Amino acid sequence: MTKLGSVVRLLQREHDHLTKQIRGVAAALEAFGAAYGKQNGNRKISSAGRARIAAAQRARGAKVNSNGAQPKNVVTMPKKRKMSPDSRKRIAAAQRARWQKVKAAKKSGKG
Repeated sequence: MTKLGSVVRLLQREHDHLTKQIRGVAAALEAFGAAYGKQNGNRKISSAGRARIAAAQRARGAKVNSNGAQPKNVVTMPKKRKMSPDSRKRIAAAQRARWQKVKAAKKSGKG
């Protein structure tokens, strides 16, 4: 019975210790709870902010639709840059030379 009593006392002390720690954590949460409160993800935008966004969208739309030749709601993209055939040939030749070096290094056992 003595062992059982000492175990109960030990458990009671541990319970008291943990209760004290939990109270400390609860006090810290209460102190800092306003700064780090629950974030529910419902962000609201002011009516002035919504008005600014709508005005910007209208301005973009007017800019796009101002050109008579373009259909409505089509944004033109800049033309894609093209490489000259000579540039392509030079790049291809350089790449072939690089691969020849790699293959030669593999054959000689360096790679």
